[in-house]
Amino acid sequence: MFKTSALLAVAAAALVSLPAMAQDLPNLEGRTIHAVTENAYYPLNFADPKTGEGIGLEYDVINEIAKRLNAKVEWSLGAWDVMIEAVRTGQFDVGADGITITAERSAQVDFTQPFITVEQYFLVRADEDRITSKESFAEHPDLLFGAQAGTSSFYTAIYDVLDGDEANPRVKVFDTFGAAVQAVKAGDVDAVIADQAASAGYIGADPGAFKQVGQSIKSDPLGLILTPGSDLVAPFNAALDQLKAEGWLDERINYWFFQYSGE
Repeated sequence: MFKTSALLAVAAAALVSLPAMAQDLPNLEGRTIHAVTENAYYPLNFADPKTGEGIGLEYDVINEIAKRLNAKVEWSLGAWDVMIEAVRTGQFDVGADGITITAERSAQVDFTQPFITVEQYFLVRADEDRITSKESFAEHPDLLFGAQAGTSSFYTAIYDVLDGDEANPRVKVFDTFGAAVQAVKAGDVDAVIADQAASAGYIGADPGAFKQVGQSIKSDPLGLILTPGSDLVAPFNAALDQLKAEGWLDERINYWFFQYSGE
């Protein structure tokens, strides 16, 4: 058993460390942060099937960051194909849509540090038996990908599975990722590339329609995007450090990726 003095020392250390951590975060004094997402990337951002309210990991992360920085969040919905430009030009302060951190995008907007790294896999029809790996997909010229233009799934299909030609006719482009998934179900294309949680969501929502196959194709670090030169970058990163250190971020990732059922 600890001596009383030892217990007091531990308690004192805890009392000092927690306030110190909070004090390290800037106070934004009630500032409103304008955030944009698409509500089309389960489980990062999507509409609650019961209420229609926007929910998901990215909502939780940005709302919690704002809370800890003493700020408010005003959410808007926007299409993926204009989101980066809208944040770049300052129409919104922060954007979140499962955005992979890349050199090309980093030249247009500022990124926070990664808040999660996801593994990408093939999502195919349940009766598909030709696709077992990226090599098997490339070897069957009749197989087609579905992808949303400008997303990490699109670029993974082009550069990590196919030949690097962004005009490759084997990739059929859709306005939304959900539309690409439905094209797989209909047989219009043969596969999409999705992270494990998105795959599990579509498989669970439509039993017997889809399956995930093969090994992980690629790991993608995801970050939040901010207007270039934004004074929010450092505060957001400091808050993310805190969320990671406390285990808050791990708990939310576990909830949205493995526990959430929509019920």
